Amino acid sequence: MASTDGSDSQQMNTILEGGDEAFNKYYTEVKEIEKADSVLTSQQQIDRLLRPGSTYFNLNPFEVLKIDPSLPLSEIKKMYRKLSILVHPDKNQDNIERSQQAFEIVNRAWKTLENEELYKRCLAVIQEAKDMTKHMIEEKRKKIKKSGKPATVDEDDPAKFDHAIYVQTMKLFADMERKRRDQDTKDMHERKRKREEEIAEVEKSKIDKEWQQNFEESRDGRVNSWRDFKGGSKRKRTFLKPPKAKQEQR
Repeated sequence: MASTDGSDSQQMNTILEGGDEAFNKYYTEVKEIEKADSVLTSQQQIDRLLRPGSTYFNLNPFEVLKIDPSLPLSEIKKMYRKLSILVHPDKNQDNIERSQQAFEIVNRAWKTLENEELYKRCLAVIQEAKDMTKHMIEEKRKKIKKSGKPATVDEDDPAKFDHAIYVQTMKLFADMERKRRDQDTKDMHERKRKREEEIAEVEKSKIDKEWQQNFEESRDGRVNSWRDFKGGSKRKRTFLKPPKAKQEQR
């Protein structure tokens, strides 16, 4: 069974909050999986795309398609077609549910990169990760120089440099996704508030209309009552006279 968004989110938060040691361990595990996936079999690709933490790994479309961001879109499209065929449910009849999930992930990655605006945004994230990593390395060098030691850092090793960029890239994509979800939540609450206002306005309008209708329907009765009242006030008023007192005989 594939991991749920909730479990993936919890795992990723643990990794991101656990510092370099936690991330290094996770990165090593991921690379071992990727090494095993180098043959590009259908089952291996399905497992890779649905591995624990995949919800966040798959936010990076280049990671999904296992392609260098610097390659032209035509080459990226070739890899997309290759992967989509490998994980297509028709090719994996014994594992249709998971293959369908993997196929949708691959398709979504391509749709993202096919969109010019989203493609540029993804490239900007990759570039920002590189810039942030280089800045981090320079800051480390400055601290080492101040201590009087040789200004060498772990990231001078190309593999570790790539690893640092990989880590920063995933953090940026994860952060971007959190912001997107927060904005979606705000938008949902705003739509709900507007809808409630619309419903309240409709109810108020309905009540006002019913009141006006009742007022109009009762007009004749009110007019007649007033006429009866006015007519009655013009009649000659009669008063009961007290009986005359008899004079007393003496």
